Amino acid sequence: MLYGAMLALGTALAVPIAAVAGAIGQARAAASALEAIGRQPEASRDIQTNLIIALAMIESLVIYALIVFVILQGRLPAVAEMVRGIGQ
Repeated sequence: MLYGAMLALGTALAVPIAAVAGAIGQARAAASALEAIGRQPEASRDIQTNLIIALAMIESLVIYALIVFVILQGRLPAVAEMVRGIGQ
């Protein structure tokens, strides 16, 4: 029973935590890139390329969290089974 509860909790929190962390990471990366472009406008092409690669890496981590969510969602027991287990 405890396994099912922890699995449900982990499943419910996986994507929101990953999305918030990804959004914070992307915001910090974009802010740093814009600051760097402001300091050296002539290097803006290289900075922009590196920024796009970094944002793709950050976004891939959020997609991995979504895949883990889908996998864990399939392992959750049915709600009816959990309710029967509580009543016994």
